[in-house]
Amino acid sequence: MQTSSASRAGTVIALQGGGAHGAFTWGALDLLLEEGVTFDAITGVSSGAMIAAMAVQGMVKAGPQGARAAVSTLWGRVMEGNLFGNIPATPLDWMWGTTKALSQDFAWTGLTQALRLFDPGQLNPLGQNPLEPLLRELLDVETLRMPGVARLYVGATDVENGEAVVFTNEQVGVSELLASACIPMMFPAVQIKGRHYWDGGYSCNPPLAPVLNPMPERLILIRAQPRQRQGVPSSTADIVHRLHEIAFQAPLSAELSMLPRQVKLLDISADEALARHSLSSKLNTDRPFIEQLFAAGRKAATTALQMA
Repeated sequence: MQTSSASRAGTVIALQGGGAHGAFTWGALDLLLEEGVTFDAITGVSSGAMIAAMAVQGMVKAGPQGARAAVSTLWGRVMEGNLFGNIPATPLDWMWGTTKALSQDFAWTGLTQALRLFDPGQLNPLGQNPLEPLLRELLDVETLRMPGVARLYVGATDVENGEAVVFTNEQVGVSELLASACIPMMFPAVQIKGRHYWDGGYSCNPPLAPVLNPMPERLILIRAQPRQRQGVPSSTADIVHRLHEIAFQAPLSAELSMLPRQVKLLDISADEALARHSLSSKLNTDRPFIEQLFAAGRKAATTALQMA
């Protein structure tokens, strides 16, 4: 069992979110675990939070190989279920279903146009999130709450005050993971104990403060969003895309600027793998695309370890 430690000699891992782009995070973490890297704490938002939760419960059951297996099972189910293609027929049907054969960029253009005509409640009147049944099947909350397991931190954004909220092992369940990944244009805010939450990327991407107390020896940051993108966008869809990337990077940049010098940072970049993909590709759960990002994540982690 992986245990939490008050020592400064430990390793902590931080996982960004990004929808299907989280497959890059999966690949990077898979390589690290294959190389025997363990962790005392792990923090994440959105798909990164789901990966983190699976890794913690898998680590308890069978060490690093158990963590690899648990995260692999999650993504295997995402690919098998084609999750974002299974929302029931609503005004979303033509975007999520009939546009599947069209390009991802065209689908995203259709989505942005629809959002001008309909509010999220009209587009998804039942408020269904295709991730919910999957998480209810795979998440083992009792394991997360066992004494001595690695600390887990899941970030979400409080809708009303705009502040980051961090859920810990004792609090994390299906609702908390859905809150961390709640895209407000597509799904209703997730209500937990009278508060409403949106995607954690808006306020913390991911939250670093919890994993820096006590101070670790090493912080491994796996990004799932490119920091740099060549060219100036001109279309509305591309402008929105870049604005989201910039906004989602800001909270992390602010926290990294205050990172103590004594903490060794291993920063695994997603620029090479993800900068050429559009925002719409975050909805692409087709197996070839996910496997491509997984391989890219493993390659980026290998490079980062070699340069460390």
